[in-house]
Amino acid sequence: MEKLLTYPAAPGSSLSIRAKALSFHDAVSLALLERAERLARTDATVLVIGETGTGKELIARHLHQQSGRTGPFLAINCGAFSEALIDAELFGHEAGAYTGATQARAGWFEAANGGTLFLDEMGDLPLALQVKLLRVLQERQVTRLGSRRSIPLDVRLVAATNIDLRKAVDAHRFRADLYFRISVATVELPPLRQRRGDILPLAQHFIGVYGPRLGLTDATIDAGAAQALLGYAWPGNIRELENVVHCALIVCCDGVIRLGDLSTVANAAVAPTPGRQPDASQSALVAALRTLLETGAPNLHQIVEESLVREAYRHCRDNQVKSARALGVTRNTLRTLLKRYGLLTDPLRDSAIAWAEEATG
Repeated sequence: MEKLLTYPAAPGSSLSIRAKALSFHDAVSLALLERAERLARTDATVLVIGETGTGKELIARHLHQQSGRTGPFLAINCGAFSEALIDAELFGHEAGAYTGATQARAGWFEAANGGTLFLDEMGDLPLALQVKLLRVLQERQVTRLGSRRSIPLDVRLVAATNIDLRKAVDAHRFRADLYFRISVATVELPPLRQRRGDILPLAQHFIGVYGPRLGLTDATIDAGAAQALLGYAWPGNIRELENVVHCALIVCCDGVIRLGDLSTVANAAVAPTPGRQPDASQSALVAALRTLLETGAPNLHQIVEESLVREAYRHCRDNQVKSARALGVTRNTLRTLLKRYGLLTDPLRDSAIAWAEEATG
């Protein structure tokens, strides 16, 4: 069985940043799809785990579509709201509940009644909101801000995170009782580098999406470019693959994507310049990595990634813009890494600092 999940032509309101396609050709992906479809037929809360850009919202949509629920599917990014507003956004408010609340308004839970509510970046929820969410899940009813009347709910919750919630629980940043409540059923989305059988089908899909827009109705990938795509680690997962394919279509000749048409990120990783010798610092890095590999250090990828992120952040004196520039990643990617390793502790303060840094360069 092979399957491709994409967004509907008019997906409606969605406040999450997302991968736009999810392929199930690789054996790992097929096993994941089978598990997801078994869970879809239940009313259990589902926790979707995966790196940024792996397609967590697409899995959540598929869970909803396969569940038989007749209500809407609503996707909310918990990191998109300030701590002051997220209570009213999720649970609703009455007129006069706070300054500026001139009329009553239903929250996202009420809006999703009869359907599915997808909460992305669940780990960003403030602790006070985690208590209220746990009560809503247990009692199946919601009370608007400024009201004493409870409203019954029939909502299936699907939550997602790109951080390790167990570590967040140990660090007292996430409630243990809420974690156990939402992790009864889990779906873990492996990164693209662990399901390489999906890479070329996804690339072909993106060619089909962007090719006609650029006047390329029969664009293809030659063998060298295909090998390069398969050999790259894809730290940005499906979103990065989409961008690489889109850019390659723009610069390619005769509708054929060749190795030289791939972005410099992919080329640097999979096709180093012939005859080029690494400099001294790169040689030292390779030697250190070889030593770690020979000693059999556990969780080596995580150790290297965390050390690199922490050192870059320290070197740039906790400046997110400069750290992202030093690492050659976007600020959103950097913030994901900083959250993953516990370097962002106050979302409001850190967001304000990040905006100030961006404004001043």
